[in-house]
Amino acid sequence: MSRSVRRQPKFLSIALPLAVFCLLCPNPLRAQSTSSSTAASEKPTPSPSQSPVSGTAANDDLPKFEVATIKPAAPSDDSMLMFTADGISIHGIPMRILLRESFGVEDDRILGEPNWVKNRFDIEAKVDAEDAPKLKNMKFDQRRAMVLPLLEDRFGLKYHRETRELPMYALVVAKGGLKMKASAPDDPPKADGAPKPEDGDAKDKPRMGRRSLMMNGRGHLESTGTTTEMLSHILARELGRTVVNKTDLTGNYDYTLQWTPDDVGTPGGDAGPGKGDISPDAGGPSLLTALEEQLGLKLEATKGTVDVIVIDHIDLPSQN
Repeated sequence: MSRSVRRQPKFLSIALPLAVFCLLCPNPLRAQSTSSSTAASEKPTPSPSQSPVSGTAANDDLPKFEVATIKPAAPSDDSMLMFTADGISIHGIPMRILLRESFGVEDDRILGEPNWVKNRFDIEAKVDAEDAPKLKNMKFDQRRAMVLPLLEDRFGLKYHRETRELPMYALVVAKGGLKMKASAPDDPPKADGAPKPEDGDAKDKPRMGRRSLMMNGRGHLESTGTTTEMLSHILARELGRTVVNKTDLTGNYDYTLQWTPDDVGTPGGDAGPGKGDISPDAGGPSLLTALEEQLGLKLEATKGTVDVIVIDHIDLPSQN
């Protein structure tokens, strides 16, 4: 399972259910399945009412990386994270993203990190040969949770959890009504493509490529058969703030969303616009305006009590 980042605004095609992870990076990404990757039936990032990953106690049953090489990434426009048959291969990924993915939470729920977390790293890590076969059937959330003990060991990561009230957004259907098109139902599986009894939960695994999100640079998003839950995660990345899906929409939708990003934002109020929020721009609609005009959805500023991760300590790694 590979994910690559292109820092230039290039075409993006993401096959679900990988999109949750792929859109965590602020830059356009491309994701695809590889022969050495793990088949995933992962769940999305926990909602604000759920607890984030609680640390090594929650990962005691997961294989551990026994060998790891870590070094600062060379200057480059390319980044990649790939799950391999016996471990993980990371190139040019910022520590901020590694923390976010290891804990499985949004940006605004990780507090106290030092400024250097924007630094990018190359990491090659492998499990013991006897543990490698176990990786094949592990879920995506389990594979990414394996990174947390590695950060604790090699970066001296120490953290604790707290409960705090944070500003967030609720994604709701606007007064004018929904404007997204419901996707056509999946085609019935062919006889020769039906899951075999020995495949276990194969019947629950999405067919790669049937549902996708496509982004052409920043400010242009196209969906084929994806959920509003997925959209809420994308919006959270754009706004730097948790977005809770309150639409009560459970179906899959096709839509195109186009807006003009504004990285400056307009501060205002405890629960109003803040970090990463978008203000109107003469070149086109803001994200908030585009949501309502094009999709019939709206973001309402609110607050909520959530579990957060507070970073107590993290060091730059020693050179290998």
